[in-house]
Amino acid sequence: MRRISLLTAALVVAIGTAPVVAQESRLPDIGSSAGELITPAQESAYGAMTLAQLRHYDYVLEDPLIDSWLDTIGHRLAGASDDAKRSYTFFMLREREINAFATLGGYVGVNSGLVLAADREDEVAGVLAHEISHITQQHVLRAVEKQKQDQLPTLLAMLGAIVVAQQAHGNSADDAAQAAMVAAMGLSEQRAINYTRASETEADRVGMQVLARSRFDPRGMADFFAKLQTRMRTNEATADGETYDWLRSHPMTLTRITEAKERAERLRAQPNYGGGFAVDNPLLPGGLRVDGSAGTGPTGLFDYARERLRVMTAPTPADAIHEYDGIRRSRALTAPEQYGLAVAYLQAGQPKSALPLLTGVTDKRPGDIWPELALAEAEAATGSGASADARFEALVKKAPTSPAIVLTYAKMLGERATPAAGKRAVAILRPLMATASDDPVFQRTFARASEIAGDPVRAGEAHAEAAYLSGRPELALAQLNNLKKRGDLDYYARSRIDARIAAITPTVLELKRQGIRDEDLKR
Repeated sequence: MRRISLLTAALVVAIGTAPVVAQESRLPDIGSSAGELITPAQESAYGAMTLAQLRHYDYVLEDPLIDSWLDTIGHRLAGASDDAKRSYTFFMLREREINAFATLGGYVGVNSGLVLAADREDEVAGVLAHEISHITQQHVLRAVEKQKQDQLPTLLAMLGAIVVAQQAHGNSADDAAQAAMVAAMGLSEQRAINYTRASETEADRVGMQVLARSRFDPRGMADFFAKLQTRMRTNEATADGETYDWLRSHPMTLTRITEAKERAERLRAQPNYGGGFAVDNPLLPGGLRVDGSAGTGPTGLFDYARERLRVMTAPTPADAIHEYDGIRRSRALTAPEQYGLAVAYLQAGQPKSALPLLTGVTDKRPGDIWPELALAEAEAATGSGASADARFEALVKKAPTSPAIVLTYAKMLGERATPAAGKRAVAILRPLMATASDDPVFQRTFARASEIAGDPVRAGEAHAEAAYLSGRPELALAQLNNLKKRGDLDYYARSRIDARIAAITPTVLELKRQGIRDEDLKR
């Protein structure tokens, strides 16, 4: 349980020591020199490196439905922020500890435990709004500005050392991890980005405004703060009584919680609350306010998302089923809990047990997409392929660019392993290529579909891209070089492959120079 905390801290340290690269031209950054420290492209590169390494060591929970849900909330909040044009990437981590963090490039990670601890979506949105505000207010860049500067080779070597240490077992692993952390701290004035009290207050204030503009309940942030403090006081944070990771970097005080509650009530007292929020703007004439609302508030999927995460973060599907059995002994399961139990049955290879649960949920809640998708999966797994196809096709027709729907259907088609199924999967996946190309789940699904559709070249490119996005650039390069040897490549395929080889090679060479190699390739 400690591994994600150490690795996340190390990654933030690595990013905090981002190198300064000379720029031919710079735009002035009024009020702070942080915007001159590194370019937006460098920010994005470091954020992508963080996410790739977390994926490589299986810390990221990759699920199309969860990803779509989190992305919807995150981008709704980001669109209502003071920097709506910035690019953001939101991702879910497997750990059940309560934590969330923001890093360079607009990358925001959320632990599954944070969602499981929340009672409503507004609370999750409150934490996301707070983290987004750390980015929009340049708290991350300002913290980076205070760090000593270093070069990418050292950063990669440090990151590799920490990750390798975490793969060991026993007390020696803890010692190795601590040694790696000491080395990391030698490159930085602080172990991670620790925001000042002023930064925390500003992120609270700005984040709550973002919540209101997005039509989430601004009390969600204050309620979650109070909940964490209460649990910490009663030693419910972890099994061994440790405090939450998020509280270590975002310490709670009674004053802070009280101020958050007061801000929330002031926002709720505004005349336009509930139909769009009037937002103060210091650049407008006195007394003039404009409607600053954006989005439509909660997605309506929180209960489903929480139960899906409960199943996906359980040690095994059997453990998840046992957890729901315990709930059933004390009371009847809610519709979302029935959905969660059905997902556990599907993951345990018991689709017949899942069918009646999902049928009951879809009857009670017609039009809810998540149980509808699970029902189609259960039908396909129990031999009702025609019914499953009809259900999937109807959903794809309604939302042809929904990653949750398309990827779920394409995965099922891939399991059939027929050319016809592969071609249909490729057809429904193509509309997502422009928006989902940086998603390894999409790339793996597209690779499988291309394989069974009889297109080994596209399959090979997608496999390599999935490897690269999952933090294995050396494997991606090896796959591309092997693919380039094929005699049936046309001009366009060869050009695509050459371009990716040229882009990936410098990173691989630098990793090799530092002695960091892909263990599978070494063997």
